Formats: sequence, structure tokens, C-alpha cells
Amino acid sequence: MTSLGAESSDLLHHLLLDRAIKVVIVVVALGILALGMTVIWRRAGRAKKRLG
Repeated sequence: MTSLGAESSDLLHHLLLDRAIKVVIVVVALGILALGMTVIWRRAGRAKKRLG
């Protein structure tokens, strides 16, 4: 049988790993969002120059 301390340590490790994965997902999503906004901003600027 595992002791209560070992189970607690395993649970803490699992929770920290889960949090780290979620943080990485959010950072990657924000990077993709920023890249998309930059591309849209540049294309909108070019279209405005052609019309003007």
C-alpha cells in the first residue's frame, strides 16, 4: 500500500503538470492570435493604400 504522503505527492505532481500544460496551451493560443492579428492588420493596411 502507498502511504498518504506518497499519494499527496503524486496528486501534487499531477496538478502541477496539468497547470503547466494549460499554461502552455494558453501561451501558444495567444501567440497564434497575435500572429493572426498582425497578418490581418498588414493586409488591411495594404488594401487601404490601394483604395486611397
